[in-house]
Amino acid sequence: MPLELTKIRNDFPILSQKVHNKPLVYFDNGATTQKPWEVINRITEYYKTENSNVHRGTHYLSQIATDHFENARKYISEFIGANNQRELIFTKGATESINLVATSMSDYINPDDEIIVTAMEHHSNMVPWQQLCLKRKANLKHLTIQPDGSLDLNELEELLTISTKLLAISHISNVLGTINPIKEIVRIAHKHNVPVLIDGAQAIAHIKVDVQDLDCDFYAFSAHKAYGPMGMGALFGKAEWLDRLSPYQFGGEMISTVSFNRTTFNEIPYKFEAGTPDVAGALGMEAGLRYIDKLGIDNIRKHEDDLLEYATAKVKEIEGVSVIGESKDKTAVLSLVIEGIHPFDLGTLLDQMGIAVRTGNHCAQPLMSCLNISGTLRASFGLYNTKDEVDIFIVGLKKAISMLV
Repeated sequence: MPLELTKIRNDFPILSQKVHNKPLVYFDNGATTQKPWEVINRITEYYKTENSNVHRGTHYLSQIATDHFENARKYISEFIGANNQRELIFTKGATESINLVATSMSDYINPDDEIIVTAMEHHSNMVPWQQLCLKRKANLKHLTIQPDGSLDLNELEELLTISTKLLAISHISNVLGTINPIKEIVRIAHKHNVPVLIDGAQAIAHIKVDVQDLDCDFYAFSAHKAYGPMGMGALFGKAEWLDRLSPYQFGGEMISTVSFNRTTFNEIPYKFEAGTPDVAGALGMEAGLRYIDKLGIDNIRKHEDDLLEYATAKVKEIEGVSVIGESKDKTAVLSLVIEGIHPFDLGTLLDQMGIAVRTGNHCAQPLMSCLNISGTLRASFGLYNTKDEVDIFIVGLKKAISMLV
């Protein structure tokens, strides 16, 4: 079903403003998405009428806040197809989710063990594993990318050995837009008894995620890239893994009993949720995902794929422009380089025209090194973007190029 874009855009108050006296064209959704009234109002309502610390409180506000907090966990678990809400840990975002696993897995990594990442990973899904390998004297290996931005699964088969202890991979590349074949990748890794962590930060708002169908061991994602608040996210982990791993922060709800000599920890998911949780963030995250659900993820995917196809065809008509990442299975991201022009200069000029894009290495310096470029100009689309906005972007891009050549 086609999205009702006029109605949808009215749900996002920030989209009605002007930037440098020009209508805002927001094509930086890969960095963060804008927030609908449902999210803004839910967070406001919590602070107006429900604000209290959760769990163990006997008074009315605490009980209401606890119920809503745990209901949010239940809904978010169901949104990603988790088997049980015990398998969903609230975090500050995908980065903290990945760091949680990397830190907690330290006891299971020994000298000469191996961890595999891919060349397309965001720093947040590379540096934690790199540092873990340095600490434990293990080896970090990487899967290369093909010229079109896809992965060669035959190479993955060759990289996996009896020493491989984990595979960490993005669901969708934040630079290339490539949708990796996660289900097949997990199948290959599990054949070698290797657990798999998925960085789903770029996927959660764009394609259907079903962790049971994917059979992944961990899935990390953020609220703010799915129309929810910043500073909030979640980690799915199979219970068999979460029960085994040790907590990496201490205090608050993750405690069961404490004496001067010994501490026992709470059951999952609470043993990984130290300190006071971001209750408003959890409710805002739930509201953002409910907004996606209301529109239908398949409808959103179709709309964004149409935008990407339209925009890609338009930019290819411009002399000197090269598209970075042309995998046959990609979505929502269009990365460009323009011969002889630095992306930062283009981005600065586009901003003066009211067009928000992202420029630079996009926290993927190893990928840029593999591509032999310093950075790209990235336009990333969301459910509220339109073909009219793409036309404005194309006109602006042509004008900016003419000013810089």
